[in-house]
Amino acid sequence: MTKTLLVVHHTPSPATRELLAAVLAGARDPEIAGVTVKSMPALAATVTDMLAADGYLFGTTANFGYMSGALKHFFDTVYYPCLDHVAGRPYGLWVHGNNDTAGAASAVDKIVTGLALVKAADVLEVTTVVDGAVRERAYELGGTLAATLMD
Repeated sequence: MTKTLLVVHHTPSPATRELLAAVLAGARDPEIAGVTVKSMPALAATVTDMLAADGYLFGTTANFGYMSGALKHFFDTVYYPCLDHVAGRPYGLWVHGNNDTAGAASAVDKIVTGLALVKAADVLEVTTVVDGAVRERAYELGGTLAATLMD
């Protein structure tokens, strides 16, 4: 049975798009079998997408100490319809900010705690240039989440 990893992201900048590309490459690593990766912009993802997925990867910019408005809108849309239906499913998160990501990471943590999702990997918080080392960490994040869904 194929499992689905839903990647919900807000990636308006070149740096966030680089992180998304690395996360997706890791999630689609050839050694990972039986996992379909579905990538959706936060403003396009729906309750149906959330309920149909077996695990989640969230990506956002850090804006004024908080997650992006787009990711917040996604969570506002899916929270109550998905409450009690997604408990126990794994998730991961990456956050990119120019100087601080703590507030954004904390805000997402509060929401996923309410949904009773289970953190499958440490949050990837990036405030530096997206270089090879950061891309490798993003690749590992994607691979880790996809691997948790393998049978």
